[in-house]
Amino acid sequence: MTSPTSRRTVLAAALAAAAGAGAAGAAHAAVPPSSVRVGPLVENSFWTSYADWRSGTHSGTRAVAGDRPALVIDVPAGRTGYTDPHTGKTDTWEYASWTSPSHRSKVPATEVIASWNARTPAGTWLQIELSGHYSDGTETPWYVMGRWTAGDGEGDIRRTSVDDQTDGRSTVWTDTLSLDDPASGLRLTAYRLRLTLYRTPGSGRTPVVHRIGAMASDIPDRFTVPASTPGPARELSVPRYSQNTHTGQYPEYDNGGEAWCSPTSSQMIIESWGRAPTAGELAWVNPAFADPQVCHAARFTYDYQYKGCGNWPFNAAYAATYRDLSAAVTRLGSLSEVETLIGAGIPVITSQSFLKEELTGAGYGTSGHLMTVIGFTDSGDVIANDPASPDNNAVRRVYRRREWETIWLRTKRYNATGGVASGTGGVCYVYWPARPTTRQRAALTSVGLL
Repeated sequence: MTSPTSRRTVLAAALAAAAGAGAAGAAHAAVPPSSVRVGPLVENSFWTSYADWRSGTHSGTRAVAGDRPALVIDVPAGRTGYTDPHTGKTDTWEYASWTSPSHRSKVPATEVIASWNARTPAGTWLQIELSGHYSDGTETPWYVMGRWTAGDGEGDIRRTSVDDQTDGRSTVWTDTLSLDDPASGLRLTAYRLRLTLYRTPGSGRTPVVHRIGAMASDIPDRFTVPASTPGPARELSVPRYSQNTHTGQYPEYDNGGEAWCSPTSSQMIIESWGRAPTAGELAWVNPAFADPQVCHAARFTYDYQYKGCGNWPFNAAYAATYRDLSAAVTRLGSLSEVETLIGAGIPVITSQSFLKEELTGAGYGTSGHLMTVIGFTDSGDVIANDPASPDNNAVRRVYRRREWETIWLRTKRYNATGGVASGTGGVCYVYWPARPTTRQRAALTSVGLL
């Protein structure tokens, strides 16, 4: 579960204040990206193919062909200084950039969340920016959606979101670009993404970006959602890790394990695909701590500005640092779509908030929490690995389908004092093999991720 001062709690209050009675969410023209609309409310678009990377505007970057096409530094466009706000250290970096063609979304959006998959060797990092086109014909500024690196060594920056980005009509809330007043009718109808790749001067190293994209959505105000019809029963084999066994460990990362629902969920799914940190990568963890890979996930998803491990795109980016894994942040429209993914062997990490009495058997309430959906019972109830459990043996839970679907998909809810707060509107992370099977590919295509 997130801590009491979670950014999600702050986001809910800020959105409510900004939107008033309006909606509150949770959060290539020349060569089009893989772009699929999921129902009437969500569209995912990604640049990932060799043709995608050859499109757009290059300034010192180039496309690389192969089994996993990528964008890399070719000849740096120049050098620039960057003062890390979390260390105070100023360094000089070589850089190159790529700007996508403008993508017109099939869903005029109130929210946009970017996500990316990249490898960043020591001494390299990425900046991800987004510029949107409003429905009234004007443009947003270039918003920074993240400064990201996989490492945190001596030659690395501290991965970070950027606060205080707004033009008075839209605002970046850590990882989510939201319109301030959706009730006005203003929408984002198109957007561009810009990647800037940085490296230590003269090192010859480069970030390797395999995938960049965004999820655009317009989820209406709703306290409840239509019930879906249960599909076939199936349960996937997924490791079980409790975040609570790490309570008090490494408090520099969001006060320790009690706030590590997101990295704990991510680590469970990463390992379900047969990937894990090496013994050498875990050598920094106190050998007295069980499940050191959970500590590792917390450290390497940590957002130094948010001061937490719950940045959605940072978790997806962390997962994609593992061999041949792809990852994205999206929204799904029902548990039926989760069943489609489960049927293809793909578990899903969902984000939800609820009062104790709204989820039978949970035993707690939360302003924001991540769990992994690993299957469904014969009656259609949700089988979840819930990291907010006292120990690993208690992680597997069965939750009532109707309760789960409501708390996950709604955008409005009542909090413990009877006030109106926000819900995530179906936000989830999906991790899958870079070379999916035919069945996996069909399932991912059906929910807009391929």
